[in-house]
Amino acid sequence: MSTRMYTPADKPTMYFIGVTTGKSSIMNVFPKWAEYLQFGDCQLKGIDFRPHDEPAAYREAVDFIKHDPLSLGALVTTHKIDLLKACADMFDVLDPYAQLMGEISSISKLNGKLVGHAKDPISSGLAIEAFLPENFWKTTGAEILLMGAGGSTIALTSYLMKPEHGENRPSKIYVTNRSTPRLEEIEHIHRQIKSDIPVEYIHAPKPEDNDAVMAKLAPYSVVANATGLGKDAPGSPLTNAGMFPDHGIAWDFNYRGDLIFLDQARAQEKTRHLQIEDGWVYFIHGWTQVIAEVFHHEIPTKGAKFDDLSRIAAQCR
Repeated sequence: MSTRMYTPADKPTMYFIGVTTGKSSIMNVFPKWAEYLQFGDCQLKGIDFRPHDEPAAYREAVDFIKHDPLSLGALVTTHKIDLLKACADMFDVLDPYAQLMGEISSISKLNGKLVGHAKDPISSGLAIEAFLPENFWKTTGAEILLMGAGGSTIALTSYLMKPEHGENRPSKIYVTNRSTPRLEEIEHIHRQIKSDIPVEYIHAPKPEDNDAVMAKLAPYSVVANATGLGKDAPGSPLTNAGMFPDHGIAWDFNYRGDLIFLDQARAQEKTRHLQIEDGWVYFIHGWTQVIAEVFHHEIPTKGAKFDDLSRIAAQCR
């Protein structure tokens, strides 16, 4: 049973629910963004939990935010699925993505109601479109390998499966995970989406298992590290022997930490003609989407204002 003490906020406060929140650039970025967006005197505070922490710990945090007047809401990373599973009954409103995917990345309040949003299908889509050439999937016939079957992979695959993309979608999606329950959950969600994109769900308890899947990928394919390894825990989902697809794209959802996965990609950058991307743009979109909900302030996804916010963040990186 959790016994953490929460102190009532003395000014408008947003929370960051994660694992190592104090190490995130957002702690330096948020005050600058708040000043630019003219939020007044407010603050961001971190709440750290162990990955897959006990349900009581999540319920205690959500209950505090729900009932503390100056606690406005939170961004959730790492715990998106576990938190909602533990606290679903505490929310008055869950958006359609949260209901479909069983996860939330945003906690906010509106007219006295506690609201949960799954913002990742939007932010992950914006992030991948920022570095993919126009009509990338249609032109190349590329596949995508997502290592890790957590909330971010659920979100990105739901975005990629949208029928409005027409023929500009991956030719195949591979999802790997170290344990099987998360694979079963994401397969269940994909069945509800009813996409016609072929998806293979692969139990990959060892890095060598991911190497074997990556070896099958078509040229130009995207390989994404959505495991948290390199940030929330040390290591990489691949071995150094794993071979990236020729002309492929290596994308780590993280922007900080050891990022060994990206080091492995850089070792093959020239020989395999790789494009290498970290999670910085994902970080920007993820935070601005949730801040907009928490503070009820519209933040555009492109244009001069978004560019200003990106520039401010880069200066604090």
